[in-house]
Amino acid sequence: MRVFGLIGYPLGHSFSKKYFTQKFREEGIADTRYELFPLERIDELPGLLTEHPNLHGLNVTIPYKELVLPYLDVAGNTTMIGACNCIHVRKGVLYGYNTDIIGFWESFRVGLRPGQTKALILGTGGASKAVAFALKEKGLGYRYVSRNPSGDALGYEDITPGLLETYTILINCSPVGTFPHVEAAPVLPYEALSGRHYLFDLVYNPERTRFLAEGEARGAVIRNGYDMLRIQAEESWNIWNAG
Repeated sequence: MRVFGLIGYPLGHSFSKKYFTQKFREEGIADTRYELFPLERIDELPGLLTEHPNLHGLNVTIPYKELVLPYLDVAGNTTMIGACNCIHVRKGVLYGYNTDIIGFWESFRVGLRPGQTKALILGTGGASKAVAFALKEKGLGYRYVSRNPSGDALGYEDITPGLLETYTILINCSPVGTFPHVEAAPVLPYEALSGRHYLFDLVYNPERTRFLAEGEARGAVIRNGYDMLRIQAEESWNIWNAG
């Protein structure tokens, strides 16, 4: 029996277990299961690996995409990115990958229009690192926005209607608005949004967050995080089965 799973904390509303369980059933993938492994601390990871010797691969979610890096034996480009969301366990060796990059870009580019070249990345956690990496690779400019800004990051109070004239892409990489807190949204001057803007939310539950609804009401293009999750999951599966 091959075992795969997700580490993070908490894991009450996981996309991954439902997705992979359905995939295994529909595609007739036998002797394989996907489990949730809620770890209260990242230092519980070695014990988890010992307890599950048939563990072949892990996805990594909040809050461990950055904290897991020191536990990797082969970090690949995850050190440069600053985050890992996929681990291939092969003969006791942990290989780190970041499938959020391809998942984000392949989903995000669908709604991107000519002239949209600068983005505000809302949040500075592990997922935001993959988003920033993808934008930079494609030649798009960005600024981080944080509740506790440092360096050249902006605070939410810095987001003015004038700034949104230049930064016409807004990407929510924070968990704000996730079920059950569906009334929550990043604090922004939504009245300044228009059909020139593109709002992308990594949150997929609910399908239309308040952040997205505010943009849609003003004519902005919107996309949620479902396709990003689906694409990164399939990329993880390809990695786990590559040999």
